[in-house]
Amino acid sequence: MANFYKDNDDIQFLMRHLDLGELARYQEEGFRFAKECDYAPADAAEAIDNYGRILDTVGELSGSFIAPRSEEIDREGNTLNEDGTVTYAKGIRESLDALSKADVMGFTLPYRFGGLNCPNLIYTVATEIVSRADAPLMNIFGLQGIAETINAFADEPIKQQYLHDFSAGRVTGAMVLTEPDAGSDLQAVKLRAYQDQDGNWYLHGVKRFITNGCGEVLLVMARSEPDRSGGLGLSLFVCDRGPTVRVRRLEEKLGIHGSPTCELFFDNTPCKIIGERQRGLVTYVMALMNGARVGIAAQSMGIAEAAWRVARDYAASREQFGGPIERLPAVRDLVTNMKIDIEAGRALLYETCRAVDIEIGILKALENPATPKDTAKELKNLGRKYKRLTAMLTPMSKYYCSEMSNRVCYDSIQVLGGSGYMRDYPVERLSRDARITTIYEGTSQLQIVAAVRGVCGGTTEKYLEEAAVKTYDPAVQDLLGLLIEGTEQLKRGIAFVKEAGVDYMDLFGRELVDIAIDLIVGYLFCDQAGTKVAMDVAIAESAGNGSPRTISMKERKARIARRFVTRNAPKIKALTERICSGDRSTFSEYEAIVGPVPELG
Repeated sequence: MANFYKDNDDIQFLMRHLDLGELARYQEEGFRFAKECDYAPADAAEAIDNYGRILDTVGELSGSFIAPRSEEIDREGNTLNEDGTVTYAKGIRESLDALSKADVMGFTLPYRFGGLNCPNLIYTVATEIVSRADAPLMNIFGLQGIAETINAFADEPIKQQYLHDFSAGRVTGAMVLTEPDAGSDLQAVKLRAYQDQDGNWYLHGVKRFITNGCGEVLLVMARSEPDRSGGLGLSLFVCDRGPTVRVRRLEEKLGIHGSPTCELFFDNTPCKIIGERQRGLVTYVMALMNGARVGIAAQSMGIAEAAWRVARDYAASREQFGGPIERLPAVRDLVTNMKIDIEAGRALLYETCRAVDIEIGILKALENPATPKDTAKELKNLGRKYKRLTAMLTPMSKYYCSEMSNRVCYDSIQVLGGSGYMRDYPVERLSRDARITTIYEGTSQLQIVAAVRGVCGGTTEKYLEEAAVKTYDPAVQDLLGLLIEGTEQLKRGIAFVKEAGVDYMDLFGRELVDIAIDLIVGYLFCDQAGTKVAMDVAIAESAGNGSPRTISMKERKARIARRFVTRNAPKIKALTERICSGDRSTFSEYEAIVGPVPELG
């Protein structure tokens, strides 16, 4: 039976290479839950074993049950019923039911609500695996962040009302944020929230582009302060799907057909406020969206992995010019770059999740009154460091992984040629599904704006300095000089844009973020090349006698690190020269180059 966890050597490697024990200690709060819950781990080894079992379950479901339904889901889509409700595609309903029965719909929720209490890293791995099987399904499975937000900010009665049902898979949710005139600019939200004489809250207005807007539990951002514009006039509410919430339309989309995207009308809908008034955007939705952006990065990874596997198989089996097309240098280079890009994205994403889990663990420790004062002081300093780091890495991961996914899908079609453009192969569907990843939960351009603040604010520089003084394997020691040289190039670019002003920093934000990502991933690859994980992988080359041969994952990672770092070194220099060129033609020559607004007809 297909298992999308066990068949992925890189995920298997990273689950052994990363310090899951550290994350488990944070997540399990010193393993105190073992006294209260039968299935809570008593130590790190038990927790890591649990994580493997959970991912094995998700991997088997994804490979053997979910993936075979993905093509039919894409063709069937969703149905808007006359009463304003929505019917999922048959395969989506079946897959959600299977995931619920496997008890994996409460991944990060505490044990007391029936959740698995997993770190975000483990949930992200599961999200990637599910996305490889069916990207639209992830848009429903991956909305567990709604439950996390309720757990983090709602009062106890609201938690008790909703979280048990989320863990059991009895309900799904929706982030109800955007409106016809408030897409990326959420400060412009107009949906009205008001109270009656008894203090009960109600919602009235329209929301648009709502993923899974037909879900049973809706987390809604609305304007609670009618006399106050901007983000401080907004609060966060939770309501049930009911007769006063109507799906007015389902969007006709390029891809992710199995994921319903809804326009909703709230007709004086009863609701409850989450947390405090006026903190809906500034505190709660920002936390929610950071989790959602990691989720989209994971979705991007799953799509890219699926597309690469089709291309790799086709390149090895399609014969032209007297042999398989993977012998052709141009094809071989494409497939190689696709694979390295995927592993680069995974390295960056999992490093992001590691940092997120540590930041959350530190916050939990600081909330514990039993934490000694001296320890609390150290944790506060460490917490500030990880807060800055996650604020930078989260948009970096979303940007890099989503752009990479689109690139890999495009190249996969190219490897397949005319066959890739046809529905005979899944890469045309995967390409359509990938396209949205650079758009929703914040476009690539917005992710760059967010990430470049960390790059220019010293967070990247501090990360790279710490990475440079670590001990690395002799096989990659010479690469450190190129990474240090690249860091100096980045510093040069940062100094230039600081002198040139904020508008110039945003203009060249992509170049700055690209350099930072290349350097961060370069160090991550070098670290992987020094792994102590004893793991061999099969390689396509044969050992003289025609039998397949294996190499250690350590050796393979060293080869990847070498190609990645050496090929990016000239690119980093070129990007730095572009940053330091002082070219402002985008500002000064826009009208002359672009011309007048054309008539569309």
